[in-house]
Amino acid sequence: MADDATVLLFSYGTLQQDEVQLATFGRLLDGTLDALPGYRHAWLRIIDPEVIRTSGSDMHPIVTPSNDPADKVLGRLFRITPEELLAADGYEVADYRRIEVRLRSGADAWVYVRA
Repeated sequence: MADDATVLLFSYGTLQQDEVQLATFGRLLDGTLDALPGYRHAWLRIIDPEVIRTSGSDMHPIVTPSNDPADKVLGRLFRITPEELLAADGYEVADYRRIEVRLRSGADAWVYVRA
């Protein structure tokens, strides 16, 4: 559970990359493995040149809700500051929106899903 000075962010994609974390947060994050139940993974072509430069790719994962209860998306759960969450908002392109979800671990966290 996050305290008042931190929030929980679940990442299944490029926010797990060291170079993206350094560019976005100015530090490396220490995360724990978790899963997002009820969602499925897809791919999205990114056109923002800064995001492509930072991540090293124009193909990024994206998740959408699934009707199959067995579906889940694996990723990492990070504890970050509210300011870092705003920095993550700035990194993500308009194809994503941030929502709060309950993870397999029972933690409530923010995640970026298809807008």
